[in-house]
Amino acid sequence: MPSTETAPRHGDRAARDGSRPAGNTTVPGGAERALPVWTWPAVAAAGALALVLAAWFTGVSAARELSDPGALTRWGVPIVEYGSNMAMSVTIGALIFAAAILPPHTGGRAPRRRKDDPPAERLPEHPAFTRTMLVASVAAGVWTLCALAVGILSYSDLAGIPLGAGAAFSDGLVAYFVSISVGQAWFWVAVIAAVVTSLAVAVRSHSGLFWVGILAMIALVPLALIGHAAGGDDHMAAVNSIGLHLLGVVVWVGGLLVLALIAPTLVGPDGGTGRTTYRRQGSAPLVHTVLSRYSVLAGLGLFTVALSGVVNAALRVEHLHQLLTPYGGLVAVKFLAVVLLGLIGLAHRRWIIPQLRGGAGEDAAAEAPRPARRLLWQLIAVEAVVMSAVMGVSAVLSRTAPPKPEELPDGASPARILTGYELPPELTGARWFDLWRWDWLWVAVCVFLAIWYVRSTVQLHRRGDSWPVLRTICWILGLVVLTWATSGAPAVYGRVLFSAHMVGHMTLTMIAPLFLALGAPITLALRSLPVRTDDTRGPREWILWVVHSRWGAFITHPIVAGANFAGSILVFYYTDFFRFALEYHVGHEFMNVHFLLTGFVFALVMVGADPLPNRPPYPIRLVVLLATMVFHAFIGVAMTSSTGLMQADWFGNMGRPWGPDALADQQIGGAVMWGIGEFPTVAMAVTVAVLWALDDRKVAERYDRKAERDGDAELAAWNQMYSNLADQEDRHGRR
Repeated sequence: MPSTETAPRHGDRAARDGSRPAGNTTVPGGAERALPVWTWPAVAAAGALALVLAAWFTGVSAARELSDPGALTRWGVPIVEYGSNMAMSVTIGALIFAAAILPPHTGGRAPRRRKDDPPAERLPEHPAFTRTMLVASVAAGVWTLCALAVGILSYSDLAGIPLGAGAAFSDGLVAYFVSISVGQAWFWVAVIAAVVTSLAVAVRSHSGLFWVGILAMIALVPLALIGHAAGGDDHMAAVNSIGLHLLGVVVWVGGLLVLALIAPTLVGPDGGTGRTTYRRQGSAPLVHTVLSRYSVLAGLGLFTVALSGVVNAALRVEHLHQLLTPYGGLVAVKFLAVVLLGLIGLAHRRWIIPQLRGGAGEDAAAEAPRPARRLLWQLIAVEAVVMSAVMGVSAVLSRTAPPKPEELPDGASPARILTGYELPPELTGARWFDLWRWDWLWVAVCVFLAIWYVRSTVQLHRRGDSWPVLRTICWILGLVVLTWATSGAPAVYGRVLFSAHMVGHMTLTMIAPLFLALGAPITLALRSLPVRTDDTRGPREWILWVVHSRWGAFITHPIVAGANFAGSILVFYYTDFFRFALEYHVGHEFMNVHFLLTGFVFALVMVGADPLPNRPPYPIRLVVLLATMVFHAFIGVAMTSSTGLMQADWFGNMGRPWGPDALADQQIGGAVMWGIGEFPTVAMAVTVAVLWALDDRKVAERYDRKAERDGDAELAAWNQMYSNLADQEDRHGRR
């Protein structure tokens, strides 16, 4: 554990504000730890220069012949959008650092206290944590102002009206925020940013910061919905690729900017732990610890940004010669910059970070090579400059017309108007398996989970631990089924045919979760992830927090899990939630996430091997499964025999020249729900019965072994008790 001698003294202002190492820790070449003096002026200049050059190249800032809003609006929109994106990235990056990377206190882990213990003196807050939360609150405030400014200026740009304080401008602005999707999106981004600003000032606990970070990331949703490609062909792929792109940016770019902003406080071994084994950690310089943890997130963010950017550009650029257009040129510049940043990140991970570990103990930081420390901050400064330039280009790119038109063509079919896609060909047996429309959000999730699972099992085998092959097969099979349900025929036909939608629904909530639960991912994570010893929460600590929380105990209660699993169907199909999922992309993805999670929790409670706060006894599980089967059968029969068409203005207006009519297809969907819903439930019931029998056998064997060891003392004690009772009855009878 790090020594408490490095904790800042209460009277030491320099130690508290992080301007020099705390306590007795001395690191030679203190100036080398800080960024070069030119960093932040260069960051601002690179962003401004890139934005101006991109605007000149594309002509987005040129005066219009008709309805020109003025130079202030033409230049103001990309400038404040650049500021909003930068501030949003820094805000979310700072919250991630505070919640999962930096130690909150000096002197290591805070001692655990029991309820009857006297109040203990709180450990001093770590200077790096303090500065990170200051960065988060200031950046969130800037984000709020910039988002509000984007909303106002975007209205001026859309309406072609210069900024003014007149009643007409104000009335139009209010209508824009209330009725127009772009205005609504920026309004909610500004509201979320304002709430995050207040919470960043007040919240300091790990769990609180977790929820503040989730709230901040919710702001990415409206931005993805109004993104450049969100209005064109393949709307769902465009929105998902933009959402993944934004997520990668805030993790990667935001994290690096935060790292640069808190650089002066990353000194000494205070709270810093480097991983020395898979299960334990030892003392290491804090800068090494922070960079090691951030490097993992940066790598994931880099791949997410690069791959989602390629997918998003492919939707707008159909031919290579279109890369010579203004839009294609900016895309090419962004791609080259991402490659350059990836090479710098690779240098960090392969060469610089390992050298920063130095020796062990309190003087670990002092033993890190000085050239490595100097090069570290120089490369980080270069990365920040390049990232700022890329963000400036991105602000202009979002306002540049792509080569492929985004408007609906004249004479669009009913299916195209309703779903955003042309009507697919008639559904046949072969097309259930050979027709795909990739949902890149779920593809990314499934690929990441597959790689993580296989890598974790390999890690266990390398250290001599075993992991059942059958669990690995179940997990991979579950991910394959999940990919098919979200990107295969159920996704292609799910908004055209009610029966195909029901196949996808039942697959998401009954089949894929069953295989995933049998893969025991929580157990694998707890066995493979390292344990942190510096009072921070890594992935393993967050998993344990969820498992042992009151919320975890509530949702895994068998009655709650069963009611959520079965009751969601009734609420979803017989309320406006169904229309919300059909019409809006957010509703569609929310439906996928909800049904997958409810199915996973239900399967985990019934047949899973992962740890739970309270594992229900086998009779209770069988009763819940029986009730679920009855409820599914009831809803399925109701849909099969119904003579009223659900969402008639959607399925009835699809204009299909093939297949059964909408009402007959709905009745087929009810039969699908009844059939597919019963088989997995019966399989889980059989599994529970088998587990019950195996558990009884284990208990019996355990009692047999105990009886062999003690000569069946327990049975002898019972026999003696009954004999004594019989003797007492005989004596009472004689009297």
